[in-house]
Amino acid sequence: MFKDREDAGEKLAQALLKYKGDKSAVIFAVPRGGVVVGGAICEYLNVLFDIVVARKIGAPFNEELAIGAVAPDGNVIINEEAIRVLKVSESYLMAQKQIKINEIKERLKKYRGSDVYESLEGRTAIIVDDGIATGYTVKAAVDFIRGLNAGRVVVASPVIAPDTLVELENLVDEVVYIYSGEPFYAVGQFYKFFPQVSDEEVISIIKKIKGKGE
Repeated sequence: MFKDREDAGEKLAQALLKYKGDKSAVIFAVPRGGVVVGGAICEYLNVLFDIVVARKIGAPFNEELAIGAVAPDGNVIINEEAIRVLKVSESYLMAQKQIKINEIKERLKKYRGSDVYESLEGRTAIIVDDGIATGYTVKAAVDFIRGLNAGRVVVASPVIAPDTLVELENLVDEVVYIYSGEPFYAVGQFYKFFPQVSDEEVISIIKKIKGKGE
């Protein structure tokens, strides 16, 4: 049980110590909660900081049930099994994709001022979130970061659902986490204090890190 996202970030930083001061490493935090965790890691490790925005596609009539996710470049990762079982239409998926692309562009402009990313050739990209359940958002982020030619892709999260952990270990170069076990109902169950993170808080953390010259 973590006290809050800062506490989780500090503990996760200890598991990422080999990257401390690594000039080739970049933290890519997933807003909003992942920015709080990633900010704490970045301060401890003294590495570059950025964000990557991917948006979950929820099932019809149940937004919390992930049936896929959209990456910043518009690529979609989908849960074929869930789409088949729920008989999700192609028109629903296309409409949701466009909605999510618009949300992503809006958040990127708001948080980092641009939706343009530089090549990550030769760099280690560490994708950070505050917890990973189904993993579709992170998988979309991984897909996008791979497209930027990152030398290595690492996923780091305080908690990861066991089934998702196995999938991620087959998808990236390294997965770093503190806890993965059952029962896993929701990410919030592993935190004593797990409030919604506001846009203002995300922007404040980014400005603080950038102000220190990373």
